[in-house]
Amino acid sequence: MKKKTPKAAFRKLAAIYTRMADGYADAAQAIGLSCEGCTDNCCYSFFQHHTYIEWAYLWEGLKQLPDAQRTLFEDRSREYVEQARQDLQRGERPHIMCPLNLGDEGQGRCGLYEHRLMICRMHGVPNVMTRPDGRSVDFPGCWKCQELTGDMREQDRQPPVVDRTPLYSDLARLEMEFVGPKLRSLPKVDHTIAEMIVLGPPALR
Repeated sequence: MKKKTPKAAFRKLAAIYTRMADGYADAAQAIGLSCEGCTDNCCYSFFQHHTYIEWAYLWEGLKQLPDAQRTLFEDRSREYVEQARQDLQRGERPHIMCPLNLGDEGQGRCGLYEHRLMICRMHGVPNVMTRPDGRSVDFPGCWKCQELTGDMREQDRQPPVVDRTPLYSDLARLEMEFVGPKLRSLPKVDHTIAEMIVLGPPALR
């Protein structure tokens, strides 16, 4: 398999993200799901991410920021990593605001919205994934979504579900094209966004 240049890989990744956004928008519209007025914030969720290409794409976005903004995100990320370490040592699941969340500056909008990662894009609506072993894994969506889909079922309406499987398959294929043969020997990615920022761009050489 021919290794892709970062520019070509990022262009293909953006196309996958567009498909994710389209699937999310269709499902959210059918359910009537909106983040407006939500009493929670998914940016507190403890997500771990698993691809080198998304890690590199995140840094592609960070490099485009003004120095002061990038430094702020890096400082917040170090604080996040330390707090998460303490929470995990106590046996608690971290509940910490993502370092990229703009808070009052942007009504909670992501500071790297165009470069946010797959899990951030898919969280909210019901979705399903078929694993390589054939087992199906269901994600019911956020709490607000679960309330709305419960109402739909009471009305004998089947809630829409986004199938992550083809999106994951294309992302996995792109990961192999981006990293190349070294993918088999590199450590598996299992990092929060904060860790990806603190660690710097992924070392692939």
